[in-house]
Amino acid sequence: MAIQGRIPVNFGDAFPHGVYATGPAEPLENFETKRQENDKENGLPVWVVDVYDADPAGNHKASAIKVKISSEVCPVVPEPAFGPFRPVEFDGLTVTPYIEELGRKPNGDPRTRIAYSFRARGVRAPGGAGKPSGRPASAAKDAA
Repeated sequence: MAIQGRIPVNFGDAFPHGVYATGPAEPLENFETKRQENDKENGLPVWVVDVYDADPAGNHKASAIKVKISSEVCPVVPEPAFGPFRPVEFDGLTVTPYIEELGRKPNGDPRTRIAYSFRARGVRAPGGAGKPSGRPASAAKDAA
């Protein structure tokens, strides 16, 4: 197979209607060890940003997405624009498709769907202004 692992995608192709973060980036915690996960490819700590896809045709469950960012420091998500919603874009976006098991059919066969894992190098306000954020909040404020 020619394509394996993370597949690079343009943000606008993956999310043509944009996405809205609902809070700051948080450490991705390992369920068993209760420690922050490290990226298996580069060893950096992994942070997660919860976003909602603004696609009006998307269903509510599929619209809630977690985007993982590997960075030495916590990425800084832009301030809320309205309510808790923060329009954001991701730089260096990749997608990894996988089969998700949703349960069992009455005959015992697995009920599955294709799901996607999203990763990025950084997060920023939309519009191309600024660099991807993988720096501490104090550095982001100093740069403003």
